[in-house]
Amino acid sequence: MPDPVFATDPRQRDLARELHAVARDLPLICPHGHVDPGLLAEDRPFPDPARLLVVPDHYVTRMLLSQGVPPARLGVPSRTGEPVETDGRAIWRLLAAHWHLFRGTPSRLWLERTFETVFGVDTPLRAATADEVYDAIAARLAEPAFRPRALFQRFGIEVLATTESPLDDLSRHAKLAADGWGGPGGRVITTFRPDGVADMEFPGWAGNVARLGEITGEDTETYDGYLAALRSRREAFIAAGATSSDHGHLTARTVALSAGEAARLFGRGLRGEASPADAETFRGHMLMEFARMSLDDGLVLQLHPGAVRDHNTWLHEAHGRDVGGDIPQATDYVHALRPLLDRYGNDPRLRIVLYTLDEDAFSRELAPLAGGYAALYLGAPWWFLDSPDGLRRFREAVTETAGFYNTAGFVDDTRAFCSIPVRHDIARRADAAYLASLVVQDRLPFDEAAETIADLAYHLPKRIFRLEAAR
Repeated sequence: MPDPVFATDPRQRDLARELHAVARDLPLICPHGHVDPGLLAEDRPFPDPARLLVVPDHYVTRMLLSQGVPPARLGVPSRTGEPVETDGRAIWRLLAAHWHLFRGTPSRLWLERTFETVFGVDTPLRAATADEVYDAIAARLAEPAFRPRALFQRFGIEVLATTESPLDDLSRHAKLAADGWGGPGGRVITTFRPDGVADMEFPGWAGNVARLGEITGEDTETYDGYLAALRSRREAFIAAGATSSDHGHLTARTVALSAGEAARLFGRGLRGEASPADAETFRGHMLMEFARMSLDDGLVLQLHPGAVRDHNTWLHEAHGRDVGGDIPQATDYVHALRPLLDRYGNDPRLRIVLYTLDEDAFSRELAPLAGGYAALYLGAPWWFLDSPDGLRRFREAVTETAGFYNTAGFVDDTRAFCSIPVRHDIARRADAAYLASLVVQDRLPFDEAAETIADLAYHLPKRIFRLEAAR
């Protein structure tokens, strides 16, 4: 089997292989992702290979869109009445015909290693082999060993965190709990993602706030009732296993408003009178409120800023959210986070895991911040940056200032369940390669490098995300 990511220098490559062997078989800790919990709650067979591996993968569909292949031809549902391809084999053949577009990309690496390591299919994908690869994967999907729960166990997942809105009834998590199921030694937990009720610019925000009140029995027409409703839902999420919240804001801005100022701004939002500046201020204030709530209930606060959502207006109008139309932007952290860090950053009871899509900020802002505040940890490169080269650049940029132990371990951040072990393996290989380079340079003894890679792969995320024991 190919052995990617490691250096070509023989000594460094051999050391990387030894270090990777230390981490290779450790259980997978997946503290942030977007797998549908219904997948495991219902445990139905996966659909055909195209609907499993192509249609929902915006990395794949956006690349083909960039070369003129419309998403509808790849089976992506349309809002406009445009005919959508429903033949999985036709979708797969279209992918194979354009497979050259993915040369050198992490998408190709993930997919090929998924074919090989998950499905045991090592035939190279080409236009001429499309049907052969499709049929081989389809045959695997028909086997009981390839149902979601069986794969969960085979993948060695210890904890899988999904992501739900406060408006979610958590019924799929309740079903998993009623089944007593998480796999031997494994758990499936939820994550509290309040963007739809905390971001005034989120579609249907006022209606979402009203629904939040209906669910909790709180008067969410008042600011105090709104906060009480959020605390109530956090309690329900913790009861369903949550150990963290997640916040996908446009910026990292935090704002310390008085209760009166916040209440007046909240009222303007409900009346439809809030400006974009008001919405940004309210998002920043709510990050302060969520940090304060985390001190009370212990949820780790994850912040994922910097994505300009639905930049491709046509794509959004035709196919909706989360289909590849988002673009990173430059993000300020030093000034944006200062109000939050001034108030809570030195309190070790709080854990903030901070991500970025702006890798220019790694060494200039993020590493010094994480190296200077007890509450702050650096999340792994995500989305546009969770590639072998992006993971390497991250370690090179942040280690000298933040070290290894102010970073929070790898997160797969994926909806693609079958790619989870591949993504974790690539991350472990990237860390093994970086640590091997330190050993070769006599900057780190091998025994310490071996201890470090086990910490990065397993022990750190388990501790930082408070996953040591069932809650």
